[in-house]
Amino acid sequence: MPSTTTKKTLAILLAGASLLSAAPSAEEKHISVYSPVAIYTLPVLERAGHDYVGLLELLEPLGRVSSQTDGRRWNLRYNAVDAELVAGKTRARIRGRNFDLPAPFLIENSHGLVPLISLSALLPRFLETSVNFHESARRLFVGEVRIQVGFQLDGSNPLRLALNFSAPVNPTISTEPGKLRMVFKRDAVVSPGSQSISFDNKVITQASYSENNGDAELDVAATQPLMASFSNDRKTIVISVVPQAPATPSAAGSQNPAPASPAANITSGSSRRVLAVVDPAHGGGERGAALTDTLAEKDVTLGFARLLRHELEIRGFAVALLRDADTSSTLDQRAAAANVARAGIYISLHATSQGSGARVYTALLPAEGPSKGAFHAWNAAQSPALPVSRIASAAIVAEMQKREFPVRASSASLRPLNNVFMPAVAVELAPGADGVADLTNANYQQRAASAIADAVVSVRDRLGAQP
Repeated sequence: MPSTTTKKTLAILLAGASLLSAAPSAEEKHISVYSPVAIYTLPVLERAGHDYVGLLELLEPLGRVSSQTDGRRWNLRYNAVDAELVAGKTRARIRGRNFDLPAPFLIENSHGLVPLISLSALLPRFLETSVNFHESARRLFVGEVRIQVGFQLDGSNPLRLALNFSAPVNPTISTEPGKLRMVFKRDAVVSPGSQSISFDNKVITQASYSENNGDAELDVAATQPLMASFSNDRKTIVISVVPQAPATPSAAGSQNPAPASPAANITSGSSRRVLAVVDPAHGGGERGAALTDTLAEKDVTLGFARLLRHELEIRGFAVALLRDADTSSTLDQRAAAANVARAGIYISLHATSQGSGARVYTALLPAEGPSKGAFHAWNAAQSPALPVSRIASAAIVAEMQKREFPVRASSASLRPLNNVFMPAVAVELAPGADGVADLTNANYQQRAASAIADAVVSVRDRLGAQP
């Protein structure tokens, strides 16, 4: 097949990821609450033309709260504050003083509902702290929790746009033609002062901010495909242009170069960039292992993958994530995406709450019968690359041991390792000395990501160079 650039390869992968996530149905209304003690979302109910939210549910994560219903009368106690509200009435009594609601108070199944537009004035009477409510976007800020963002464009080569936040952030990041999108669902990010910022640059042209249905969104517009990486303990997101590798020159006089075989890409001393495909396991409705009552494996693998991408990029690799948001795809689709990209190495990332350190897996191939020349059965596609996969696995184990990670290597029938024809490994991250909390600790993940990246560098010459 004709040579392709990193830009085109990544575009194929990202477009595929976009197609795999079907358009959701109409999104239900909700309100996001940001406070120093809890960040949470609650459903918003529409009643008689007004939006309502449960008052007890709103206060419960913030302090001690209880309620009691007596007919149409609803009594609530939050810490030492007493309130009395009556169904169908707009007048409430809080701290012994009257307070007028803009719409009637409602009781449904013993739950007291207050109109959403009352929250700016109502909540300070309970909380005794500042409350800032972005009503149209349904984002509520309790106390000084808002995260500011600033922009710094470095127009040199390579072009970089740094987004500097006043606190760590963890947005979902996706790309589409001409745009990189960051959605902040659990981060109290607020407007940088202007809804749109233009840059005097022909590639990265604009950044725009918007809020809707409890979420904040930052979009960066560009004339070339973009990618994002984290630094500064997730207080900085660096936006840069997807690297482009020069196309391989065809033989003199040849207008249609012959397709390159997978084996032809595993050459020593190649000057071309190597493409690493990093696959954060699970995603979307497939949550993976329940690491705690609230922590799903899919969330750990995505954060881990973003750190590994950064570590590989600074070592000179081109990197594609098979998902950079909470999307799902089948095992066959993951393998097909890596195979179409003709990547140099495929790295699947998992997480577990059992054991400690890390486990590194290579494929355990089934007996699929004899190969037919260059063709291998789908579940044995890994067969030609398996020796290099084992070398890469051993290198990862060695690098992790240098960093005092408990680690072991083994073979497993773990799809889609069997289905990719380039060197492939799976790394499963387990807790460290601090238990399951380590799985979301950026420093712990960074140590593991750095070890994996150093190991991949050490076997670079054995990997397929990007076509």
